[in-house]
Amino acid sequence: MTEFKIFPKIARYSREVIVTEKIDGTNASIFIGEDGEFLTGSRTRWITPDKDNYGFARWCEDNKTELMKLGVGHHFGEWWGSGVQRGYGLVKGEKRFSLFNVIRWCLHDQTPQQIPMGDPTKIKMQDILPSCVGLVPILWRGCFDDLNTSTIMEDLITHGSYAVPGFMKPEGIVIFHVAGCVGFKKTIEKDDTPKSKKK
Repeated sequence: MTEFKIFPKIARYSREVIVTEKIDGTNASIFIGEDGEFLTGSRTRWITPDKDNYGFARWCEDNKTELMKLGVGHHFGEWWGSGVQRGYGLVKGEKRFSLFNVIRWCLHDQTPQQIPMGDPTKIKMQDILPSCVGLVPILWRGCFDDLNTSTIMEDLITHGSYAVPGFMKPEGIVIFHVAGCVGFKKTIEKDDTPKSKKK
């Protein structure tokens, strides 16, 4: 008999959305296993200091003790800065790693906030990041019904990057629908052009 296929649940439209600055670097990840395994990756493959991606694996190896504090799991973010894509005006050699999961984490010098849960009787607080890891900047947070991407994009163009204040050529935004667990990107330049055709 043919295996039964379950129709996936549909997320409710009118739920929380988080808009963050899209940083123009290279996608990077860290995996920490239950047994202490420590791996680093680009968007499509595992990398090592010998077969690296803009020096991310080497940086991770040099900061492994601190990065292990992220705990078990996959940790996805952007590796960006000097020599990577638009560089953001950072000094030669300076690169940063900014995680995407702004719900789970807070910066090392900030106070953890309570994470909204489906069950109001359960209390969960944000985890604190190691000092060598950052977060992508939050530009807007609210109900999907109230989202106005044009206003957010206009503010980004006028203000410049929130990741590096004073850098006036930000790339764009990422819109993350929390209930649907899906993200969308919108760029300031060539938003209607597929990435494979951008120059």
